Amino acid sequence: MRVRAICCEIIYREACRLAADSPLVVDLEFVPKGLHDIGSEKMLARLQERVDAVETDVYDATLLGYALCNNGVAGLRATRTKLVIPRAHDCITFFMGSRERYREYFDAHPGTYFRTTGWSERGSAREEESIATQLGFNRTYQEYVEKYGEDNAKYIWETLGAWKDAYSRMTYIDMGMALDDVYAREARTEAEANGWVFERIEGDWTLLRALFSGDWDEEVLVVETGGVIEPSYDACVLCCGVDRPRGEA
Repeated sequence: MRVRAICCEIIYREACRLAADSPLVVDLEFVPKGLHDIGSEKMLARLQERVDAVETDVYDATLLGYALCNNGVAGLRATRTKLVIPRAHDCITFFMGSRERYREYFDAHPGTYFRTTGWSERGSAREEESIATQLGFNRTYQEYVEKYGEDNAKYIWETLGAWKDAYSRMTYIDMGMALDDVYAREARTEAEANGWVFERIEGDWTLLRALFSGDWDEEVLVVETGGVIEPSYDACVLCCGVDRPRGEA
């Protein structure tokens, strides 16, 4: 079986390793992490373009290295080949290995900010429409001073940093990659600077391995051609819907 894998670059290293070890022939395609920041409607449209471009005479299936991702895949249509996607709310589930482990950790440690190699290397959005750009996270303090003056710049800078108050812990998920030690140290330094607790935990390959191995059990949704990915609003997270023309109820 030859498959096309369309993945968020957050799982770049993991996807490359799994593709190399897969019993399937996997051709990888990566999409910038910033796609998450432009809104679910635009994210869906851009992913649909990628899915629609998959050659049916070459590939037997399209793997999606995505989760529900704020409904960014809700409505994605299997127009060319069947679509295969993990049942997960977001990519942290990929690194935890299962929805159950992620839920247990989340419930035990609310207010956790996660890091992985992908978030360390590719976490900064590059697209002009990204939230980072819209809110000004990509500007320096001096740029604010030059544009708004010292007092206003100080207020803006402090306001932009208020998001940190929602977190109390930094957890680095170690997937056994070459640079995990480097990025874990950086994460610890950032956590200490923010006054957060730091923890480094071992990741789990189970869910991602199932996606890339072709072992598509109940943890992975398979949408046959003509179907649509929809949120299930239950523990399964995702389900298969019926493809309808755009705008039809």
